[in-house]
Amino acid sequence: MKSKKMLCLLLSLCLLLPLAACGNSEAHERQLFSMDTIMSLTAYGRNAEAGLDSAVGVINSLDAMLDPESSTSEAYKLNHSGGESVAVNGQIAEMINTAYGVYELSGGALDLTIYPLVKAWGFVDANYRVPTEEEIDSLLEQVGFSRLGITALSGGETYLVSVPDGMELSFASVAKGCASKYAVSALRSAGVESAILSLGGNVQTLGVKPDGSNWNIAIQDPVNTEGYAGILSLGECAVVTSGGYQRYFYSEDNVRYSHIIDPSTGVPVDNGILSATIVASDGVLADALSTAMCVLGEDEAEDYYLTNGGFEMVLITDDNRVLVTYGLMDAFELTNSSYTLEIIR
Repeated sequence: MKSKKMLCLLLSLCLLLPLAACGNSEAHERQLFSMDTIMSLTAYGRNAEAGLDSAVGVINSLDAMLDPESSTSEAYKLNHSGGESVAVNGQIAEMINTAYGVYELSGGALDLTIYPLVKAWGFVDANYRVPTEEEIDSLLEQVGFSRLGITALSGGETYLVSVPDGMELSFASVAKGCASKYAVSALRSAGVESAILSLGGNVQTLGVKPDGSNWNIAIQDPVNTEGYAGILSLGECAVVTSGGYQRYFYSEDNVRYSHIIDPSTGVPVDNGILSATIVASDGVLADALSTAMCVLGEDEAEDYYLTNGGFEMVLITDDNRVLVTYGLMDAFELTNSSYTLEIIR
């Protein structure tokens, strides 16, 4: 399954790069493996190499900082603090605060404190298993984002975060969004005006193509992962896709379980949503929302969008529908005849 996932990611990158036409400027490319996924960075212009050096540094730095299994990471320190406050930088605080905002508005659909459940299902080390109900109930007692404490110190660059003893955080649902956001910031600081980054299911653009046209970003077909459901034509933004088709396993009784876990039940979701793609100006927010929408399901995801706004969305359902918010109506092209298109107004 891991080999298939890698093949799909490589295919995604191969299609994405031709879609992002070079125009009259030279394309400079980097590929790396970080945050457990293949990443591709393409920048244009004379400052591209310096910008890419900075962007790769940002990504690798965040990867080291956020790995909850590395004893030298900030995430590990938070999870093993015994309830004591730990000083963290502004990036970690931003991820926590952004995720907490989605947590509150979604009724807890996104919760960074479900990491023990993710481990119990085997999604950390690929030793997949179905936990007993008793084990799940016990672990749910340690889930609760609202129990975290975060305080800004003077200057606003350092924060104190307290994680209750026995609780563990994972930044998986916001880490790549944060990495892409700050990688683009590094590119911009280096003088790059046109770039596109693909960090697994996270795409972040800087400016538009060198020829002044929009970027064309393909949305993977969650049923036939070697193909695509549609294409988005967009300017500078973040485009993040989450879905249960990306990581899953089958139990001994042939039940399929995905890696997206409902924090209210401790069990992987099975609500008809195959993938959720979020388009927003902020990569951290887009990353957080893509997971939350998968947990909420179609009706509640639509309600969240109509009530809160601030982003656009593409949902793909298990009954072969592609639901696109009104703001993307002119930007989205359905390219797969297996699906029917519906507009969320």
